[in-house]
Amino acid sequence: MNILYEDAALVVLDKPAGLSSEEGVPAALRQLWGQPDAFVGVVHRLDTGVSGLMVFARTPGAAAALSRQIIQSQNAYAVQDGRAEGRAEEPQFIKQYRAVIAGGPDEALPAEGTLRDWLFKDSRRGRVFPVSRPRRGVREAVLEYRIVKTAGEMSLAEITLHTGRTHQIRVQFASRKHPLTGDGKYGSRVKGSIALQSCGLQFLHPETGKPMAFTLPLPDAAPWKEFLE
Repeated sequence: MNILYEDAALVVLDKPAGLSSEEGVPAALRQLWGQPDAFVGVVHRLDTGVSGLMVFARTPGAAAALSRQIIQSQNAYAVQDGRAEGRAEEPQFIKQYRAVIAGGPDEALPAEGTLRDWLFKDSRRGRVFPVSRPRRGVREAVLEYRIVKTAGEMSLAEITLHTGRTHQIRVQFASRKHPLTGDGKYGSRVKGSIALQSCGLQFLHPETGKPMAFTLPLPDAAPWKEFLE
């Protein structure tokens, strides 16, 4: 677990794959600080099998301020996407990802665009399914993406989330026959960890209001290294 920034209000880190964001990271931070009762506010989540940038609050006030930014951003994207009415605003809390997906651009997945789907989360089976129309338990999922490079039978995609649904990126690409490399749950035939990284994070400091921005480089391990210049 690599800490990129830390102050009295928050900590920004690169979460390794295999560590849960809701229990594993807070426990690791308390151990690192030597403070078993330290406050660690979880304001957003990352699948256990996925690595990358996360911000955690160190005070209840910082947690509340960051949570307000996340809600503001969800509302701003909803207006931008036409899912809600209201005044157009720039999102304050921006999450960007990169993924290695099967195949290259095609009719189902142009080189860039916006993916919109209705997703149903089956908690008993631990899976998420795309469905044709809204009903109870179904939520709309929206992301924008750009395929930046294709190497052999894989492509590198850059993604900005507009909604934060469970397994959203994984399901939206898999449903178009472009599963994420290593994601056996959603159709990848490649063994290994899920090729998804939270690579960009932007927000306002909860106490000073100063814009904060963090990015991670492309990993130098397989399958990412296929796309290193």
